Amino acid sequence: MRGEVTIPGDKSISHRALIAATRATGPVSIENLNLGADVLATRDALAALGASIETSDGHGVLVHPSRLRDASETLDCANSGSTARMLLGACAGAGVRGRFDGDASLRARPMEPVAAQLRAFGARIETTNGTLPLELGGTPQIQTRNFILLGPSAQVKSALLFAGLFAGVPVTIRDDRGSRDHTERLLRYMGASISWDARGVELKAGPLRAEPIRVAGDFSAAAFFLTAAAISPGASVTVRDTGVNPTRTGLLEALASMGAFVRRSNERKVCGEPVADVTVTHAPLRAASIDADLALRAIDEIPLLALAAAFAEGETTIAGIADLRSKESDRVAGIARLLGGCGIEVVAQARTLAITGGVPHWQGGIFATHGDHRLAMAAAILACAVGPVEIDDRSSVDVSFPGFFETLERLRVNA
Repeated sequence: MRGEVTIPGDKSISHRALIAATRATGPVSIENLNLGADVLATRDALAALGASIETSDGHGVLVHPSRLRDASETLDCANSGSTARMLLGACAGAGVRGRFDGDASLRARPMEPVAAQLRAFGARIETTNGTLPLELGGTPQIQTRNFILLGPSAQVKSALLFAGLFAGVPVTIRDDRGSRDHTERLLRYMGASISWDARGVELKAGPLRAEPIRVAGDFSAAAFFLTAAAISPGASVTVRDTGVNPTRTGLLEALASMGAFVRRSNERKVCGEPVADVTVTHAPLRAASIDADLALRAIDEIPLLALAAAFAEGETTIAGIADLRSKESDRVAGIARLLGGCGIEVVAQARTLAITGGVPHWQGGIFATHGDHRLAMAAAILACAVGPVEIDDRSSVDVSFPGFFETLERLRVNA
C-alpha cells in the first residue's frame, strides 16, 4: 500500500452545492461534483421540483436559479438521508408540496427529528411512524425562526438553514455543539450574511451570489486509504486535494494519537473549505481513548477507527456511537461482526465501543454488509492488512465512491 491517490468530490458538500445553487442570483457552475448515487438522488429530486441542472463534461454541472414548485411525482431519495432531510428543509422554506420516499434502508431511518423542527417553522409534515414516506403539505405561514437542536446534527441544522434561505427569512439555531459546518461555509462563500460557532448559527435574509463552486475532495473517501496505510506494515499513502474541514477530520487526530505518522502539506482554501494533501505512514499503533466530541468529528469514520483499534496494543474505547445504529445499517453491529470475524474482542454498549487490539486474522466466512457502503469499504481496507476478506455485495459502494475498488487496487499494485 504505497502511492498517491485522488478522490471524488465531497458527498456532503455536493448535496449542499446543488440545493444552494438553485437560490443564487444567476447560473452556478459546480466542478468536481460527487457522482455517487446519493448525490444523483438530490440532483434528480431537484429536477422533479422544477430546477434546471445541465450536465457538463466530466464531474461538472451548471445549475440555473429556479423557483421550486410542487412535485407532481414522489421525490425518490433512494438511500440518501442527506437528500431527504436537507431537501425537506428547502421545500418547506419554498412553501411547496411533495411526497418524500426512499429505499427500504432509508425508510428505516428517523425523520421525525427534522420534521418536528420544520413543523415549528410552519410546515405541514406527516411522517409514517416517524420515518419515510412522508407528506409535505406546504408552509401556510412562517412561524418559529429560532431553533434549539436536541442533538448535534448537521443535516437537521442544514435543513433549517435552507428553510430560512428559501423562505427569505432569518433563522437562528442554538445548541449545535460542533457538527459539520459545510452549509455555513458554502453560504458565506456565496455572499450570505451568516455567523456561527460551536454553539449556534445565525443566518440573515439575503440573496446568494452566483459564485462558481469547486467541491473539495471527500475526506470520508480519503479516510479509507489513509487508514489502510495506518494498519499495513510498510505502507505510506498520500491523498491529494482532500477536504480537511476540522469538523470532519477527527480520524486524523485519532490516528496520530495512536502513533501513526500523519502529515499535511499544500494547505489552502477552496470555496471556503480548507483543503490539503494528507499523508499517513504506518507505525506501530497503541490504544487510545476517543471521546464523544472527537467521535462526532469522525462519525462516518468510526468503522475505520475500529479497524485501527484492532491493530493497536491495548484496549481502545470510542464514545459517542449511538447514532451509528441508525445509519444505512446498524454500524455498531457491523463493526462487531467484522472485527469478531478476525478474532478481535469488541464490547458494544449503548454509547461506547471497547476494542482490544491483537493480531487480526480473517476467519469469519462471508461478511454481510447489509447494503452499507461504508462497511463494504471497511472490509476491503481490513483485507489490506489481513489478506482476502469475502463480502456479500459490492454494489452499495456506488452510493458514495464509484471506482473505489479500482483505486484501492492501484495502490496495492504500486507497492
